[in-house]
Amino acid sequence: MALSEKVFWKIYAGVLGAATLVISQKLVTKAWEAATGDEPPDPNDPDTPLAAAVSWAIASGLGVGISQLVMNRFVQRRWLKNMGHRAPGGLTNKLDLKKK
Repeated sequence: MALSEKVFWKIYAGVLGAATLVISQKLVTKAWEAATGDEPPDPNDPDTPLAAAVSWAIASGLGVGISQLVMNRFVQRRWLKNMGHRAPGGLTNKLDLKKK
């Protein structure tokens, strides 16, 4: 594969990944506000109850993690469809237990 294709892949995946992160954070925040009626707590604030901080951490982690998974699959499929072969660099989730 050409070097330019690898660079294009990094830009393509990076831009879509960043956009997905921003959108998913906003959606998770709006969902929290709709469900609880309050703004999300600051988990680093010592005055925030531990249960609220843990609940927010779980909700935001799941929301961002699921959106990352969906985005990775979408980007890989689009690349394969448009280029005719797998992407030059694989996308990994931060929680992958297998190391290559």
